Amino acid sequence: MTRSLQESLSAFLQGPAASLRVAGGRRVLIFTGTLTADLLLGDVHSLKEKRAVVKPIVAELRRRFTVAAAEVGDPDLHRRAQVGVAAVAGQAGQVTDVLDACERLLAERPEVTLLSTHRQLFSDTD
Repeated sequence: MTRSLQESLSAFLQGPAASLRVAGGRRVLIFTGTLTADLLLGDVHSLKEKRAVVKPIVAELRRRFTVAAAEVGDPDLHRRAQVGVAAVAGQAGQVTDVLDACERLLAERPEVTLLSTHRQLFSDTD
């Protein structure tokens, strides 16, 4: 591995966003965004029922929007769930558009109520 590639990888791994140099010395920006959604689940009385509701939602987020998604909250709460989503793109607007679409999908699901969301957007200039 070349030294510049090692430095680039190191910079990427040290923060949520990084800049890389490509051939010709041009700088490429990488923007990352995260969305954390707090969900109230419907008629759920066990962890098994909770998984049956949350797992398809996470799978649909991943499939439709090509994002990283997972249940990130306390797994022992039966009627509440937190879902985390992360997106990466070359422009901040692209990340925002993807997170907007993910939030809309969560808000439109009839089996859950979207209680709140929290977003963060990072770039290599942060």
